[in-house]
Amino acid sequence: MINCVRKFYSQMNMDYERELPDLMLMVRPLLNKKNYLVIEMPFKDKEIGALCYKSDFFGYTFLNSALPKVNVNFALGHEIYHIFYQQESFKKKIELYMNEHYFRYDEELSANLFAGILLMPDPSFQLVFRKFQNEKDGRDTEVTLIAKLMSVFEVPYMAVVIRCYELGLLPDGDLLEQLLKGPSGKKMRSAIPDGTKLLGVSVSEGTCFVNLNEGFLSQNFDVSEPIVIYSIVNSLAELPNVNKVQISVNGDNSMVYREKYKLSDVYERNLDYLDGSAKTQEEQIKEGEEEVIDETEEGSGG
Repeated sequence: MINCVRKFYSQMNMDYERELPDLMLMVRPLLNKKNYLVIEMPFKDKEIGALCYKSDFFGYTFLNSALPKVNVNFALGHEIYHIFYQQESFKKKIELYMNEHYFRYDEELSANLFAGILLMPDPSFQLVFRKFQNEKDGRDTEVTLIAKLMSVFEVPYMAVVIRCYELGLLPDGDLLEQLLKGPSGKKMRSAIPDGTKLLGVSVSEGTCFVNLNEGFLSQNFDVSEPIVIYSIVNSLAELPNVNKVQISVNGDNSMVYREKYKLSDVYERNLDYLDGSAKTQEEQIKEGEEEVIDETEEGSGG
């Protein structure tokens, strides 16, 4: 994927190692050469960031101007991949998937990966990250750092989080990594099975895709199935731009977790698996509750 991004930078007459693109300005001439026009207009459906229409002679990229600029930029980067680098040409005049299978298409995930690298090139991103990190004072948090990066690179919050994860810049601050490690405390334990490792994570249009290793399938029957699933889902759903979660194991989501939860399903936050006050895990840990994360006494399987 990095080779595709470098090639596109070269087409824009830019240096990947040193420059950041004003994508909206730079990409129009390149799209014109491909007989594509960029049209900005508000969509009633804010779940759609952009769509491509290809006629027999011309193509059109429609961007949802009702969304914040950071979302529009990322949507444009996403569509650039489809127009320039998609392995299979458009099968229909309009390429838009709005059903539950949309996020399972490899080309859509590849387009998101391309957009992230395009808008947050490794050298510049790491340089700016280190600068802001060195300037942090006692009041700054990782969220503050991410907000600053959003401003510089003009991309959505979750795109910055994912890029930080990909480059290993926030290994201790990643919410899912913290969840997998479990809470600190002698009488506390994680709801996630021992040996579970995070292989990958990506976010697209509000859905977070989590890829875990086979350790996730280990049978820890002291913790009931919904607690395991929703300890992941509820935690990730606390992040901005995430409202659904899909889990896979070694890239496979065709299995059923403990014969009850289909990994092919997309799960939303469920407060039934929090305590009565719906406190976050962090709040529960701070209060020193001696229980499995997110598990109430009534829901315990032990």
